[in-house]
Amino acid sequence: MQDVTTPRTSGGLIAGLLLAAGVAVALGVYGRVHTPVYGALPAFGFSSVAAFKSWVASVVLAFALVQVVTALWLFGRLPGIRGVPARLGTVHRVSGHIAFVLSLPVAAYCLYGFGFAPSPFSARTLVHSVAGCLFYGAFAAKVVVVRTRRTPSWAVPLAGGALLTTVVVVWLTSALWAFATFGAHR
Repeated sequence: MQDVTTPRTSGGLIAGLLLAAGVAVALGVYGRVHTPVYGALPAFGFSSVAAFKSWVASVVLAFALVQVVTALWLFGRLPGIRGVPARLGTVHRVSGHIAFVLSLPVAAYCLYGFGFAPSPFSARTLVHSVAGCLFYGAFAAKVVVVRTRRTPSWAVPLAGGALLTTVVVVWLTSALWAFATFGAHR
């Protein structure tokens, strides 16, 4: 009997890319046309809204790094580590969910409180705004790519890499900048 396997297709990948573009553009348009209301945002016990956003974004970055390590471990790409613990997949999924949920108030503050690349023009805020919108687009694409069984094998690591890249760029252009400019206050 001959083994017949289902060929990999790019349908899920194309759907993921279209969804990613749609989400990123929708967020960018909302952030651009919305009138920012920065002064109305609570700091939740932090010294400022910027401190709240910076610390929560730093926790998101930490969970993103957990995502990278667990993904590499799951796919056997960590040098010198052979076995995969039974619950590692659960740790990977839960850390991803936590990172995503924690990113939501930060993104809401950015879009609702500041808008997309607020005036006056700054390259840092433009890069930050674009990366923030791309993060949610990349997240949507990764969900589609992971759930579609017939996507090319390189699509999941590519989507994960896009997510990590956007998280790092968002953190560098916001939290690190705020810590360097205002200090690491609570």
